[in-house]
Amino acid sequence: MIEVLYADDVMVVVSKPDNLLSVPGIGEAKKDCLVSRLQTEFPTIRIVHRLDYSTSGLLVLALNAGAHRALSIQFQERIPKKRYQALVTGKLVENEGEIDLPLSQDWENRPCSKVDLEQGKPSLTLWKCIERNDEMSRVLLYPHTGRSHQLRVHMLAIGHPILGDNFYTPEEAFTQHDRLMLHADQLALKHPVNGHWLEFESPCPF
Repeated sequence: MIEVLYADDVMVVVSKPDNLLSVPGIGEAKKDCLVSRLQTEFPTIRIVHRLDYSTSGLLVLALNAGAHRALSIQFQERIPKKRYQALVTGKLVENEGEIDLPLSQDWENRPCSKVDLEQGKPSLTLWKCIERNDEMSRVLLYPHTGRSHQLRVHMLAIGHPILGDNFYTPEEAFTQHDRLMLHADQLALKHPVNGHWLEFESPCPF
């Protein structure tokens, strides 16, 4: 069951569960996804942006070509405001900071990404620590770019990988959790038709 937070004639906002593809993958086993589940209620639904299979939280989808084009342009121009919550390994010393490290695909370890100072695309994440103990920290993450696995690789790069991450977290930190501890909890953007500013929240489940 997909939680629908908002729906009108041109767009839908939902909270995606963890461990669900945003769009179909290759092969019969990967047909089940967010879009296919929503098509029964919204037959014309179109993906605008994606969340990783393991990440839960807010997504906006379009219901016609015009809305899809308008929303896609917003994301290209980085108009939407996105916030994530994550639990990361270790105790962050600082209260906030930014990670400005270019990223590229790690072709030898697909689907992973990596920091690539020579050929990577510019990637910027702001972070703020709101809870911490000796073993883990809770952070708010604000991506200013939308690279593949950006938040996961950036937190790894500063020595605090996200808990439950099967790609980037050491095995002992991965096996302690039954999911990736990353959730898109806030999304704000302009309505694709009337231009009104809309803000949505999805409570963090962990």
